[in-house]
Amino acid sequence: MSINLDPSETSAPVAPRPQARSASTIDLAIRYGFLALLVGLVIFFSVFANGFAGPRSAVFIFQSVAITGILALGVTCTLVVGGFDLSIGSVATSSMMLSAYMMVVLEQSAFVAILACLAMGAFIGLVNGLLIVKTKVPDLLATLGMMFLLVGLQRIPTEGRSIAQGMTLPDGSTAEGIFSPLFLQLGRHRFDFVLENLVPAPVIFLIIIGILVWGFLELTRHGRLMYAIGSNERAASLTGTNVNNYKIMAYMISGVLASVGGMLLAARLGRGDIASGTNLLLDAVAASLIGFAVLGAAKPNAFGTAMGALFVGILLQGLTMMNAPYYTQDFIKGLVLVLALVFTFSLSARKNGSH
Repeated sequence: MSINLDPSETSAPVAPRPQARSASTIDLAIRYGFLALLVGLVIFFSVFANGFAGPRSAVFIFQSVAITGILALGVTCTLVVGGFDLSIGSVATSSMMLSAYMMVVLEQSAFVAILACLAMGAFIGLVNGLLIVKTKVPDLLATLGMMFLLVGLQRIPTEGRSIAQGMTLPDGSTAEGIFSPLFLQLGRHRFDFVLENLVPAPVIFLIIIGILVWGFLELTRHGRLMYAIGSNERAASLTGTNVNNYKIMAYMISGVLASVGGMLLAARLGRGDIASGTNLLLDAVAASLIGFAVLGAAKPNAFGTAMGALFVGILLQGLTMMNAPYYTQDFIKGLVLVLALVFTFSLSARKNGSH
């Protein structure tokens, strides 16, 4: 009689090791933790903020998310190449002022105003890029200097006043131009093919721009090279990549997208309000950096940025409807941003260390 001593046939099934279970839990937390937080935030405000779950609240959230998201996508492009653009808020405000000035003061058409704003955004991005790659000024200092320059420049033509139809100009005359109705539709029109009159036109712009940026960064050779530059600039250069050109391109994309956001804000308000872009920088930066935590990406990405913009929009709308003091909102945004980044990178480091 023979006895089978094959361990594979006689041993009981091996239970998963606690370390493996822990790694799996960490992986799930990294990947889906932020989305769970987003859902929890919606549920919290729906319960405790009266009217938050209504259609009017949704419209306000969509509108705020659209412009913030478009600017944040521009910041994302600079983050991909290892840079950072602090001038986006002032570029957006300058675009808002320029579009209003072109139509109200210079009496130009909407088409001319749009072209002028896009050209301005591209030029500012080009200057930022050249300052960084040619003169070796650090990106934070170069774009910070551009921010202050634009803040002063946009006030000069009107001596610090906002631009509105029928305004009195510095020389005492009255502005006779008007905002083109077609231009105003860019910011005020609402589509009813999904929800009846609940989808503002800027949201459609955000979706289209978001898909284009995502496709460019994730699916094209140029996007992969930009990620390579941000990951290891020297290694990318040694493979023959023109690092300087890609960095300049990233800042030009950021400038153009910031100008688009500024035009949409001008179209929504129907004026060139010099103070409207004050919080655009902080909100856009928060959205782009919070995007690192979405689906455990731990890197700048278009989808995460869009979700980050949605998170910021929901947070601000909920706080407003709960009558939270306005002066606490920036603190709460900053706190959420820090917690999201700590959560993402600490868990990612722990996961990588466990391997």
